[in-house]
Amino acid sequence: MPFRPQHRAALLIASALVLPSFPALANTAETADTAIDPDRDYLPSDIVVSGTRGGYGSDDGASATKTDTPLIDVPQTVAVITEDQLDDQSIRQLVDALRYVPGISIETGEGHRDEIFIRGQETTADFYLDGLRDDAQYYRSLYNIERVEVLKGANALIFGRGGGGGVVNRVSKRASLGTPVAAFDGSVDSFGAFALTGDVGTPVSDTLAVRLNATYEEFDNHRDVYEGRFIGISPTLTAQLGDATRLTATYSYDDDARVTDRGVPSLDGEPLRGFDKTFFGVEGFNDTQAEVHIARSRIDHEFSPNLRANASVQYASYDKIYANILPRGTNGQTVEFSGYQDFTDRENLIGQANLVADVMTGSIEHTILAGVEFSRQDTQNGRSNAQFASGTGFASRATAPLSRNIVLPAVSLTAPVRARDSNLDVFSAYLQDQISIGEQIEVIAGLRFDRFDLDTVNLLNGDRGARVDEKVSPRLGLVFKPEETLSFYASYATSFLPQSGDQFLLLSPGNAAFAPEKFTNYEIGAKWLPRNDVFVTAALFRLDRTNTRAADPNNTGLTVLTGASRTEGFEFNVVGEIAPGWEANIGYTYLDGEITTDSNFADAGTRLQQLPEHQIAAWNHVDLTDAFGVGLGLIHRGEQFASFSNDVVLPDYWRVDVAAFYEISPNVSVQLNIENLFDTNYYPSAHGDNNIQPGEPFNVRIGVKFAL
Repeated sequence: MPFRPQHRAALLIASALVLPSFPALANTAETADTAIDPDRDYLPSDIVVSGTRGGYGSDDGASATKTDTPLIDVPQTVAVITEDQLDDQSIRQLVDALRYVPGISIETGEGHRDEIFIRGQETTADFYLDGLRDDAQYYRSLYNIERVEVLKGANALIFGRGGGGGVVNRVSKRASLGTPVAAFDGSVDSFGAFALTGDVGTPVSDTLAVRLNATYEEFDNHRDVYEGRFIGISPTLTAQLGDATRLTATYSYDDDARVTDRGVPSLDGEPLRGFDKTFFGVEGFNDTQAEVHIARSRIDHEFSPNLRANASVQYASYDKIYANILPRGTNGQTVEFSGYQDFTDRENLIGQANLVADVMTGSIEHTILAGVEFSRQDTQNGRSNAQFASGTGFASRATAPLSRNIVLPAVSLTAPVRARDSNLDVFSAYLQDQISIGEQIEVIAGLRFDRFDLDTVNLLNGDRGARVDEKVSPRLGLVFKPEETLSFYASYATSFLPQSGDQFLLLSPGNAAFAPEKFTNYEIGAKWLPRNDVFVTAALFRLDRTNTRAADPNNTGLTVLTGASRTEGFEFNVVGEIAPGWEANIGYTYLDGEITTDSNFADAGTRLQQLPEHQIAAWNHVDLTDAFGVGLGLIHRGEQFASFSNDVVLPDYWRVDVAAFYEISPNVSVQLNIENLFDTNYYPSAHGDNNIQPGEPFNVRIGVKFAL
């Protein structure tokens, strides 16, 4: 059933009336410190007055617990990229920011969407905005984002289904009742791509503030034909509705149009060399357009210092269409092509409500979270195949000589070959207790119940797939703190994913018989604050994936739930002000993962796709004088297989980035960024064996910033 306008309006209004929900994600200068443990005052604060530099460190672990919890007390690996780091790197797209997070590999996403691997688990849907699901397939801009958080390891208690390897959460910029902000910047690079952004906010009164973020970007790079543009507008409002109640409302409109670039094919087990600029598509046909509206409101209320509640509601509309001609393979002389056009219209409605209470039972302190979440997702999806003109009419594939400029026959579209309608309703309830036993032991324990009701229809043949899953997902974590700046932890958590893919577009009648896939994460680690502005973390983990569909070896054509895989690894990270004037975010990840049972796409022992064994990411900002600073970045990825076939290898690579910053006056600064300083030829991502993306060569970007 589609959403009616009156339903949307009623639910948006209801969000301002319902009280229980999760605490704010620590993103306004006026957020009250509701923690009842005074011993946590030693932690550095990332709540910064607008216009000042906050650095690379963050102590906020609220996204991992839905409570006001410092990161040192969270039994989970959490990587944070702050606004200062994003600005220093001149990064505006989410996928570019995630290249600097070890443990994440970038999938090309068919040239039209964010798609990543976290701890070896592929996802197009485990993306969140201020803790609420943002799961459609599109590219996400960072013009209105304060920081990016990567929470690793399965954890359905906080985020629900999916998130097998972890989730990515973006924290929005919001209107502040404190200091006004006015900032503008523009940049242009050596390929002609440019961006203009503005950020203006001010208190209107003692109880009302507004803010507007906006951007216009034009894309370009070293690849032939590639271009595009992005428009983003995001107003926000904060209203203090009394001493104990606050309302925040945000809206964002994103309009993205760009060329769909599927990269280069492979040859002899590696990316095709010598054609990094060649466009393996059809100019004018390979295009994607996405229009995204997200409206969100939340109300926070404090009943007492030890009892608080909030409510959130989000409505999102995604209108997406893309088309591509793509290379299917080459023999070194010719290239084979096919293609299609695909559209998706989606509406999401999410309501979430939590109550958080701090209570004492004798000498034991409890922070209890009780919450519920309702969501509805309606999706229409369709596809038509591309057909190529030929002497006898039309053909579904075409072959062209391999050359610097590919020439293909005229392309048209067939009648629809796919038409699907899906409706997903989810109800969730969860309970979590954070228990402080003395000054040294903390326990996090909780359960989440999810009722997952999916109904899909194949509109071409009338086949209907329907299934209801009811899952209980546990979480258990133990934190030992021999001193207030050092913690050791162990954790166990699970998540699940129904057997319809992470976009839930179609559940075939056969797949409706199968229970969801299961993800189980085991992790031990340590977190240390050698100084109050340096944070060091290390972790060992094992992630098991089970209930994956596989071919039954004893019954050809049948399917069983015997597929399984395992990923094991080690992570290390140091972030903060290492020395006076030197800020850094340095990380290393070791990953080993393989399929552990025979399946319909790979045998036991096959290494997981796009899982480099070693990953290093480091970014440094060093102030040499009060007005001049430099930046140095390093990315290393070990070799990785492009797909489960293990037939094509993406070679290992090192990439060096540098930057320079000069403050002309307190209000004006200039910045120079150089990506790929040594012009390394590398291939960072793929979508299967024959859609491999060449990395960008040496590129200079110059920017100017104005702040009032």
